[in-house]
Amino acid sequence: MIDRNFKYGDRVQLTDAKGKLYSITLTKGGEWHTHKGMLKHDELIGLPEGSIVKTNQELKFQAFRPLLADYVLSMPRGATIIYPKDAAMILGVADIKPGLRVLEAGVGSGALTISLLRAITEKGFLHSVELRDDFADISRENIEKYFGEIPSYWKLTVAPLQEQNFHAEFDRVVLDMLAPWECTQVAAQALIPGGVLLAYVATTTQLSKMAESIKDSGVFTEPESSETIVRGWHHEGLAVRPQHRMIGHTGFVIFARKMAPGVPALQRRRRPSKGAYDLSD
Repeated sequence: MIDRNFKYGDRVQLTDAKGKLYSITLTKGGEWHTHKGMLKHDELIGLPEGSIVKTNQELKFQAFRPLLADYVLSMPRGATIIYPKDAAMILGVADIKPGLRVLEAGVGSGALTISLLRAITEKGFLHSVELRDDFADISRENIEKYFGEIPSYWKLTVAPLQEQNFHAEFDRVVLDMLAPWECTQVAAQALIPGGVLLAYVATTTQLSKMAESIKDSGVFTEPESSETIVRGWHHEGLAVRPQHRMIGHTGFVIFARKMAPGVPALQRRRRPSKGAYDLSD
């Protein structure tokens, strides 16, 4: 049986009775101080996850290893992170799975990169391209801290994506950048037939430009778009109601699949709105 009890070097998430989260990394002889006393790191060593620990002033905390969402929301940031709800949607829509070769552009703080690396596993390969040196440094540190090392199946290139030269090398291309429509052709060249192009954008203007770029390229299926909105619920006995605060719009996901060489995509048939066409048509 694998020993999963806390040990030195582990990152631990502490949660108080009000649900407030704190994150510490266990070090020998280390101490964590709160407004109500101090907790010695040594007291957590050997305890299983789900234990209750107390400060010297009897303030209690639940102790767990942080989930990926917890780590992402608390890690150092350069660019705005992709929230866990959107990262989960991206992995699902793009069908990211073990063994795939994925090209990612726009690494930011590394939140989505971590999710992609976990999904493809060591059986796959992820090539991340980032324009800014400072973002690349932050993402590299966050990824190394999360995995304990730099994964051998990850490559990070600091350069514009448009300068890269790929030829049907990847199963998926994921774009998280300001103007992904400028990289549609590069993505088309990088993808194998049947491969998925997915872009994450924040505004309707970006969404429109990306959709038109995909259509104009002539090598992808009709693009499909969506957004994910998450609403939590409060439950106390029979008092069950939606929470007043919710995670609303954070971004749009737009995706399409690459057609076989020389094969045009089927045009999506829709019922035209009134006045969209001349009656003589």
